[in-house]
Amino acid sequence: MTDSLPVKADPVLDGELIDDTLPQPRPRAPKRNRFVLWWLHSPRVPLWLKSKPQARQALKDAVVWLVLSPLRFLGAVVRGVVVGARWWRGWVTVRDYRTAAEESEKLADKFTEIRALTLFRWKVTGAVVVVTAVAVAIVDLVYGTDPLWIGGGAASVALAILGRRKDGSPGRKPALAGPRTLTWTMDPQVLVDAFRDAKLIGKDETLRLVERATRVGDGWAVTVDLPATRKAADVVKNRDALASALAVDEVQLIVERVRGNGGHAGRVSMWVADEDPYSSPPLRTPLLGVTQWDAWRPIPFGRDARNRRIDLPLVWTSLLVGAIPRQGKTFAARLAAAGLILDAWVRLYVADFKAGKDWDAAGLVAHRFMSGDEPEHVLALVDWLIELVGEVQTRFRRMRDLDDLTCPESKVTPEMSRDKALDMPITAIFIDEVQVPLEDRTPVDVQGKKLPAGEYVGELLTWLAKKGPAAGIVLVLATQRPDSKTIPSGLRAVLGSRFALRVMDWRDSNIVLGEQMNTRGFDSSRLLPSHKGVGVLRPDGDTAAGADVLAMTVRTYYMPNEDWRTICEQGRALREAAGTLTGHAAGQDATPVLDHAAAVKAIGASHPLDAVPSPGELPELLASLVEYLGDDLGPDGREFVPTAELLGALEIDRKTFAQEMTNLGCRPTRDRVTGEDGEVRQVRGYLTAEIRSAIGRVTTDTGATDKDDRP
Repeated sequence: MTDSLPVKADPVLDGELIDDTLPQPRPRAPKRNRFVLWWLHSPRVPLWLKSKPQARQALKDAVVWLVLSPLRFLGAVVRGVVVGARWWRGWVTVRDYRTAAEESEKLADKFTEIRALTLFRWKVTGAVVVVTAVAVAIVDLVYGTDPLWIGGGAASVALAILGRRKDGSPGRKPALAGPRTLTWTMDPQVLVDAFRDAKLIGKDETLRLVERATRVGDGWAVTVDLPATRKAADVVKNRDALASALAVDEVQLIVERVRGNGGHAGRVSMWVADEDPYSSPPLRTPLLGVTQWDAWRPIPFGRDARNRRIDLPLVWTSLLVGAIPRQGKTFAARLAAAGLILDAWVRLYVADFKAGKDWDAAGLVAHRFMSGDEPEHVLALVDWLIELVGEVQTRFRRMRDLDDLTCPESKVTPEMSRDKALDMPITAIFIDEVQVPLEDRTPVDVQGKKLPAGEYVGELLTWLAKKGPAAGIVLVLATQRPDSKTIPSGLRAVLGSRFALRVMDWRDSNIVLGEQMNTRGFDSSRLLPSHKGVGVLRPDGDTAAGADVLAMTVRTYYMPNEDWRTICEQGRALREAAGTLTGHAAGQDATPVLDHAAAVKAIGASHPLDAVPSPGELPELLASLVEYLGDDLGPDGREFVPTAELLGALEIDRKTFAQEMTNLGCRPTRDRVTGEDGEVRQVRGYLTAEIRSAIGRVTTDTGATDKDDRP
């Protein structure tokens, strides 16, 4: 019965199949939107009508101008009185006539005429004063004081016009200038004069104001366009000259090139602090107020001059911290470690070659921990690094077997790092005073060859810095000897993030931050001794300063030992709750699982361990060159070394040095190098490729001789 009942059908709709892969017509914007776009991009519309911050600043400027206008009017009247008095004095003393007589050397002949004319003008002045006084008295007697007030007002206006500030007017500038202030914030012409004084623009050139001076933090910010063909890079390089022209210390001045869609090669952003931004007491690390932290998030590291919080990304990169002693190097490295400690899924390796107590609290959470500077500690580090090389190789092999959903790329993901079954946690190794193991000469047996332990450590660290980040390995190195002999150039080249506190000279700063960073305006040797914990940060990732910012000056957060221990105890509690407390922290100091053959094979595939012979196998001059240049002779080292640098380092006579280098087959050549002052000069020197060739020829000849001498 129910089968015969009618069934209500769904409505039938008409449709058309459209291929959306073909280019679609661009929708035309409504007239209102076109007007908005024109308004925002038109150069005819004032900037304060386009932006709310600029409008607020314009309103503040108008209020300030209105409040200060009575004082400015009074000052103009006083200047008018001074200018009028100077003019009257010149007139009454017949200064122009007297000057002309002096220049024509006829002053004696004209003296009688000058004296008579002077007396006549004094009489005219007296008569005018008497007539004016009588006229004032009569007007006051007949009409009262109202006309006098009107006349006085008109006279004050005339004096204010006469005394207005005007370029080129005589008597406006004092003979001895007083203290200069940030007057350029209210007078753009002063800023233009500063650029001209610093020789950043020509005398006939000017600046174009992109954004008017606005209050940002504890300072003033302004953005300008340089004249055509002028480059922002030159302004950044000559920041000291501009700071002198603005009468501020260079640490108060931040000059950056504006990049991205809103910038170009001639657009400069400036920020000038009211006072030294690093003179105030440092702030405590904000990690004290959190229960836990995600290692995949950038870690709070410090604040820049504008008081913006700067966070440092660590995952998928590495960090080098360099400074002279007692500048906050260990504090900076511990700040990087603090965020990783508060993540229960991070595995930590900590090696303290300072042998102090700064890192002792890290033993509460570290998978492997040691503190000491003896050869046995260096050998223990070698075992750690070999273990990590094997761990990285194992992770890459296992990632190849994972599906694309679990492992989209050949990189560890947050989900993978927290999966106990996969056992691929973020693994961070912190080495304080890394120059100790790198300079250790204890012989190590590597597949039948005797190598210095420091050389082997350098090769292992370089390999981990190259291959480890994708597998979740974070490498943090700190040193108080940032020179080319201590840190191999091949290792420095693969460390992504750099932090340079105060060092001795620009060369050491460039070793930490990268070549020619001083010519770009970043030189940590110019930091003051009082700036503890202040350094130049070159991050490998985005920061609050913007993704396009190459480097910035940062003051690190303050974290004394009691705060450091509090964070380590919190990290231990998190690991105990998550069941991730292992190794040294759990009382399980197991011997590392080592595969020397695999480590040697991995390192040898990218860089032969015996590429440069030891100095003992070479003649005296070549041995001295190998000892001085070190890793600069490697494939990742310098291409050119100036002759003056070699003469100063080897302390050898120029003529003798040239003769011996010629005998070795090395010919001098000319190349361009950047000097200490940032200028590029053409100097004589030698190519490191020719020095390597000479070493190879000597080594080959020595080997052939030894072979012939065998019975």
